[in-house]
Amino acid sequence: MRVVRANESVPDFLVERAPQAGLSARGSAAVADVPLGGAGKRLLDILLVILSLPLLLPLMAGIAVLLKLTSPGPLLYGHRRIGFQGRAFRCWKFRTMVVDGDRVLDRYLQAHPQEAAVWAAQRKLDNDPRVTRVGAVLRKLSLDELPQLLNVLSGEMSLVGPRPVVQAELDEHYGSAASAYLSARPGLTGLWQISGRSDTTYAERIRLDCRYVRRWTLWGDLRIILLTIPALALSRGAR
Repeated sequence: MRVVRANESVPDFLVERAPQAGLSARGSAAVADVPLGGAGKRLLDILLVILSLPLLLPLMAGIAVLLKLTSPGPLLYGHRRIGFQGRAFRCWKFRTMVVDGDRVLDRYLQAHPQEAAVWAAQRKLDNDPRVTRVGAVLRKLSLDELPQLLNVLSGEMSLVGPRPVVQAELDEHYGSAASAYLSARPGLTGLWQISGRSDTTYAERIRLDCRYVRRWTLWGDLRIILLTIPALALSRGAR
């Protein structure tokens, strides 16, 4: 498995610029009062979501029908994540796992200690026992994340930003990098998604998130969105 290094994977269009308000040059100061990018980034999010809906709504409707036909249970799954300034929100996805997924995972990790260590370090498994067959395809193409457009419209997320995490990840892994994460809205896509996704380590992912916050530009957001399309189509780093 090839690990993508942060200094190799960050696109060169993300040039250095002055730190955002409320952040030091290292992203370790107090959390800003206004989300990264301010009104300009928010307006771009709303505009692009509205323009994309005519294309994405039929796709989302087809996915919903397929899920109903192949797996009992709700269409959407909302998981508690941490957003700007530490505000908790429900991050929506198409349900790709069995309904009793937590119980299935607990039993699997108890029976496979090596996998339990991987889960503790990365919060991700290559062969997750909870994932359905249809869910595996949706996750590989990241189509399960399309309902997060609702989170973008509500202002809980942005189209581009750090990968949304749970409180335990923030407490256990981020350390001084937490202030950079909390200064932005979590993103539907970001540097991690175009830099290898699951082929990168968790530490690399945190460094990519911090670099994104430090070097944010509106043009950089547009380029990340454009680069996300081939990354997803080719399933780069997908698990």
